[in-house]
Amino acid sequence: MTLPIAPRMQSDDAARRLADVHARITRAAKIARRDTDDVTLIAVSKMHDVAAIRPLIAAGQRVFGENRVQEAAEKWPVLCEQTPGIALHLVGQLQSNKAAEAIALFDAIHSVDRASLVAALAKAMDGQDRRPACFIQVNIGDEEQKGGCAVADLPALLAEARAADLPLAGLMAVPPVGLEPAPYFALLAKLARDHGLDGLSMGMSDDVETAVTLGATHVRVGTALFGTRA
Repeated sequence: MTLPIAPRMQSDDAARRLADVHARITRAAKIARRDTDDVTLIAVSKMHDVAAIRPLIAAGQRVFGENRVQEAAEKWPVLCEQTPGIALHLVGQLQSNKAAEAIALFDAIHSVDRASLVAALAKAMDGQDRRPACFIQVNIGDEEQKGGCAVADLPALLAEARAADLPLAGLMAVPPVGLEPAPYFALLAKLARDHGLDGLSMGMSDDVETAVTLGATHVRVGTALFGTRA
């Protein structure tokens, strides 16, 4: 017979995982001579239910990331009502027809990658008088299966976003799986500098340290906080 995990045990485990990730960020920031407070930890809660999320909230985490608008809409309104101060980030791909829902739900959108989405987000922001921070996603490894604009198309997309008065926070990227991420993070950092952007959304559970040493301002961590998804 398998006994259920007690809430206290869940909270203790969540607190330990959270402390471990913060320690990794702190060590990397120290190496890079950066202030740890300049790095925002986004706990990526996609495919995890409310019961799995609550222990992290209890441990003090307040910034969370979701991949899909519908999943976020099912989980987060009640959690945000119960815990003031939650910030919700959309870190997955966004369809233009979901732009209005995304603007209503999220405090930041990390996957702006095409002109049609820029236009849809700008229209939704004007309609709702709400302006979440926006990151332009770059397909940094030129992978056909991944979202993000091509590096060569970045100047034009940024021009579109600025003309639409989107609140640009920076750039986002996901390096190719199985390759050393450092060159890709360094390239994203250079692109951000070249275009006058400060924010860098890069780095996940396996490469947090590399991302932070190369300038990440936002790291998107799921597995190291929640464990492996079913």
